[in-house]
Amino acid sequence: MSSAATRTDDPDHVWSVDEHLEDILTTVRPLEPIELQLLDAQGCVLVEDVMVPVSLPPFDNSSMDGYAVRVADVAGASEEFPAALEVVGDVAAGSADQVHVGPGQAARIMTGAPMPSGAEAVVPVEWTDGGLGEGPVTGMRARSLAPEGASGQVAVYRPAEARAHVRARGSDVKAGDRALEAGTVLGPPQIALLAAIGRGTVRVRPRPRVVVLSTGSELVQPDEELAAGQIYDSNSFALTAAARDAGAIAYRVGAVADDAETLRSTVEDQLVRADLMVTTGGVSVGAYDVVKEALSYAGDEDEAGSGIDFRKLAMQPGKPQGFGSIGPEHTPLLALPGNPVSSYVSFELFVRPAIRTLMGLPDVHRPRTRATLAAAEALSSPKGRRQFLRGVHADGTVSPVGGAGSHLVAALALADALIVVPEDVESVEPGTEVEVVLLG
Repeated sequence: MSSAATRTDDPDHVWSVDEHLEDILTTVRPLEPIELQLLDAQGCVLVEDVMVPVSLPPFDNSSMDGYAVRVADVAGASEEFPAALEVVGDVAAGSADQVHVGPGQAARIMTGAPMPSGAEAVVPVEWTDGGLGEGPVTGMRARSLAPEGASGQVAVYRPAEARAHVRARGSDVKAGDRALEAGTVLGPPQIALLAAIGRGTVRVRPRPRVVVLSTGSELVQPDEELAAGQIYDSNSFALTAAARDAGAIAYRVGAVADDAETLRSTVEDQLVRADLMVTTGGVSVGAYDVVKEALSYAGDEDEAGSGIDFRKLAMQPGKPQGFGSIGPEHTPLLALPGNPVSSYVSFELFVRPAIRTLMGLPDVHRPRTRATLAAAEALSSPKGRRQFLRGVHADGTVSPVGGAGSHLVAALALADALIVVPEDVESVEPGTEVEVVLLG
């Protein structure tokens, strides 16, 4: 149950944004680590350092298609006086054949193939005649180093320094190095590194499973016909997408009608696949605010439905909020308001940090910065509330988009930032430096 239960005896208590967020983050705990296959671990957070068991690359190999040679044999080679070498064999990537390069010899080699013994460098095929001749290189300018009677030769037209075009063993990482440290989020490059050092599984905190459901008998699914008084359900789509963007595995539940028993039953049914539940709508003081009716009843904490605290916050938009735990596993539940902007802003401020906490990330918040307000007129803000206005941030300035209405979805779609107006500020003049939450 919420750690703030002792502070909810006063129904008129108004919570600050910081108090509500602190209550959430002190209640939510990172998920227990599990061992996952590499591709299943994408987007997860490592819980332990990963050490390198074998050097990468594990052997000296060629970075070019060409010929493995001894440096002395191609010293001074030129277009006018090429070095003619006996080709003693081919070395392909993955080859285990033992080829030795002696004086006056070369081995044809492919990119990634192991360097043969005796060879000191690789000359790219572009520096040679490609070994196309069937016999020794002919012509007065050829400087043949191949043994007399050799049947396969290559002419080399440029000298090579020692280790030229050779990838040294351990030049990427060495055995015993730390490949990745605990706390790393596994993206494609990190998964590539794990595979390259031979790790098929890794210990991580799993991506949290988040169930999102919206409430309201007026809600209709997209692609359906609207009847009088109905609107399309956008909140559940927005919040499910936002949860996935935050790193969660998110499940969207269709809109639930304004019936407390139906909602309660739906929530209980969804607990089996939820590490976190998010509802939107029905948390205010109206006659049909069924989330409060369905989830704020008293009950045994071992049963579904226990300890959801509904509260008022000193913020705009998003004054009505709910938080607590539900069900036998005490699954965290955040109840957000139903207006689209209120719902989304509440998600960014409270739900996203909860998801990132479940993942075990050290930094759970969106980045913040300071920017100069670029506006045609002063911004007004209600006294005693922290206001979050949609804005567009660029080049050190931020411009408000849309009005203060919490239903303006079109303006929300244009915004990439939230302009923060503190509780003790009622007006912000153009040119004032303001705090900005970056959403992009």
